[in-house]
Amino acid sequence: MSEQYHQLVREITGKLREFNKEIPDTAQAFGALTKATHTEGAISKKNKELMAMSIAIAARCQGCLGFHAQACVKLGVTRAEFLEMIQVAVYMGGGPSMMTGAEALLAYEEYGGEKAAV
Repeated sequence: MSEQYHQLVREITGKLREFNKEIPDTAQAFGALTKATHTEGAISKKNKELMAMSIAIAARCQGCLGFHAQACVKLGVTRAEFLEMIQVAVYMGGGPSMMTGAEALLAYEEYGGEKAAV
């Protein structure tokens, strides 16, 4: 099993901890925004996470892929749901999103998400 996204998330998490010390106001504000967004509401946490991953794919945010793939798996996102989300990202972001969508699927699988039945 590849550990690519586990390693990337560890490295980014270390840098985010540095942000907590070096730019605390920004780090705290982002943390508060994250906390406020990741609540149940009219849209479920699961659907919010799928939206976040779709945007991460369309924006080609490599670091985001690991964090959101991990969250998707924890929230019980099925492979079918994950693949439909990739379809939306590709629709909005074109060819580059197709490639980043494949990378997102690697991250999803790396965190324990369902693998292809093939």
